[in-house]
Amino acid sequence: MKVAVLAGGRSSEHDISLASAASVRAGLSEAGHEPLDVRIDRAGRWSCDGGALALEPGAGLLGADTVFPVLHGPFGEDGTVQGLLDLLDVPYVGAGVLASSLSMDKALFKDLMAAHGIPQVDYAVVRDGGPPSTFGPPAFVKPARLGSSVGISKAISEVELDRAIRLAFEHDRIVVIERMASGMEVECSVLGNREPEASTPGEIVVRKGDWYDYEAKYTDGGMELVVPARTDHLEEVRRLAVEVFKLVGCTGMARVDFFVTDDGVLVNELNTIPGFTATSVYAKLWDASGLAYPALLDRLLQLALERHEEERRYRH
Repeated sequence: MKVAVLAGGRSSEHDISLASAASVRAGLSEAGHEPLDVRIDRAGRWSCDGGALALEPGAGLLGADTVFPVLHGPFGEDGTVQGLLDLLDVPYVGAGVLASSLSMDKALFKDLMAAHGIPQVDYAVVRDGGPPSTFGPPAFVKPARLGSSVGISKAISEVELDRAIRLAFEHDRIVVIERMASGMEVECSVLGNREPEASTPGEIVVRKGDWYDYEAKYTDGGMELVVPARTDHLEEVRRLAVEVFKLVGCTGMARVDFFVTDDGVLVNELNTIPGFTATSVYAKLWDASGLAYPALLDRLLQLALERHEEERRYRH
């Protein structure tokens, strides 16, 4: 199968995307597919093998059977590229437009979880130009629509909270403030379309710093993944991961992140395009669950084709 692997993008996670995409291309080759290296530069220009790409609605992408977006953050994980791929009329791996944009917006995601009674940490949303938050420390402050812990701060005092909000507003006009949860950070990978399955959950142990920030995620020795997570709540984590996946309307893949506290399991976030090297959490959890990296990639391609075929049956 010919697979166009999209890499790079306009967000601050450009380099992370390139690393993930290189791993995906190697895994696809190992699984017997033909990967195409499609790059999106920091200005948003598309190219393949050094040549510029012209995109035509309804004309597919380089004759590829499927597209594998390995893009993180704005202009890649937020529904924009997914909408473009829909216009090109080409199957693609992962969530569609609505699920992508909803998951990328932490404020909307948390509001949806609250509407359905999903357990999560207390939170508040502050919009640029609106009244200041009455939500006090200790808390984490996040730009609503970024990933990889970019622009996120831990605030213990009121002074730190004010500073954290100002920093977050440098990245986004919507800011989410979360009550600091004391407990274990657990992540669970989900795979499927109509009948998704959850992996064995893993526990994040931070080795550098005092919380799971950008440095802990992307520097050698910054974190350790313990699989299975050392908790009695493994099945509750798996159940909630699938429930959240369905509520958002995800397809293909997602990683759901949790806090496991003395009060139980709390949903934190859902990532529709998680880091995708063979040693990234999403793939390692499936490997520990008995699904090796090349087989995982192969399954994702099949899910993309199934979803595309199903959606084309509907009349518009």
